[in-house]
Amino acid sequence: MQLKIGNIYIKDVQFASTTEVKDGVLHLNKDEFLAVAGDDERIASVDVYLAKPGEETRIIPVKDVIEPRVKVEGDGGIFPGFMCGVEQVGSGTTHVLKGAAIVTTGRIVGFQEGIVDMSGPGAEYTPFSKTYNIVLKVEPIDGILQHEHEEIVRLAGFRAGIYVGKAGKDVTPDDYKTFETKPLVQQINEYPDLPKVVYVYMLQTQGLLHDTYVYGVDAKKIIPTFLYPTEVFDGAVVSGNCVSACDKNPSYVHMNHPVIEELYAKHGKEFNFLGCVVTNENVTLMDKERSSNMTAKLVEFIGADAVIISEEGFGNPDADLVMNCNKITKKGIKTVLITDEYAGQDGASQSLADSTPVGDAVVTGGNANEIIKLPVMKTVIGYPEVAEVIAGGFQGSLASDGSIIVELQAITGATSEVGYGKLSARTY
Repeated sequence: MQLKIGNIYIKDVQFASTTEVKDGVLHLNKDEFLAVAGDDERIASVDVYLAKPGEETRIIPVKDVIEPRVKVEGDGGIFPGFMCGVEQVGSGTTHVLKGAAIVTTGRIVGFQEGIVDMSGPGAEYTPFSKTYNIVLKVEPIDGILQHEHEEIVRLAGFRAGIYVGKAGKDVTPDDYKTFETKPLVQQINEYPDLPKVVYVYMLQTQGLLHDTYVYGVDAKKIIPTFLYPTEVFDGAVVSGNCVSACDKNPSYVHMNHPVIEELYAKHGKEFNFLGCVVTNENVTLMDKERSSNMTAKLVEFIGADAVIISEEGFGNPDADLVMNCNKITKKGIKTVLITDEYAGQDGASQSLADSTPVGDAVVTGGNANEIIKLPVMKTVIGYPEVAEVIAGGFQGSLASDGSIIVELQAITGATSEVGYGKLSARTY
């Protein structure tokens, strides 16, 4: 399966009478945008704001981040199972408004939502301080339950992403990148002397409001399955969860998955990248055993020599990560784990809730418990008072002057467990 990505680089976003891209500037018709995004009888009000890199702007609470994309050639569309049918995506040509993002906010749904600062020290920890953000504030009607509230905001964000993405349909991209994964036998035979690598892509599905979707299906309901990596770039996997902002994968991150992009970059050079096995993170021991058994069986069946495993979230999902590691390693397949740490504010506590001696190759996204002070911002989009409620905050987090003290856990993307973040390791 081959997918051609055409990148249209966005260097500014402005409100205008017509939604279009001209000379790298995204012009947005506010009224049309709100009519599309707010097209749900369960929505009481909807508004839109612009937040640009370097501005003294804070967005809180951040629910999801979505990249505007549009299918210009090939089957299906963007966000299959939600915004189009369930045709297989990941082939043909897709145009991307690179540098633009839809950020959804509004009243808090679950306590594990985040903060994006467009400047200051907090901006150094989130990748979305560098995007030109179209902030969609959605307020549902009264009486909506939490899971429906999440759905309303999620779908509004997807509608907004589709509307904005269409502005790039007839624009000539600034550059193209082509990604291809062939059927298994062909793929193996193309580079028979290189190690065969599979990515085990763990999705957050652990309980209420911990939902990730594959072709519109809540991944709680799936058994481990194979995806062509290119399917991910067309929105086959999207976020619907309220988990700690620091290591949550917003839909934007799934669509720009750095592990998949890096594996493609080294495919045919250092190893043979065979594809993705998506699996879930479970609540009960029985479900954990089932999914990890089937994941190990599937990567063995595919013929992997080595596997990269990433998790989403922390605590209970650490057990799923370790089970996958143990069972895959037992089959003679090498593993590398990607996680982050909750090691206490002093960094002295146990980093993970579970561990294994065979987990001897681990990449960390950083310590989510580290404390940071976020200064006063001139503009706050959303509800600053939730700083004391969201994960990483505490009573007294919000000072009277508007500054905030929180753990990195509260900052969207701060300790990304797929590496879509700004932290790195240095040797002194």
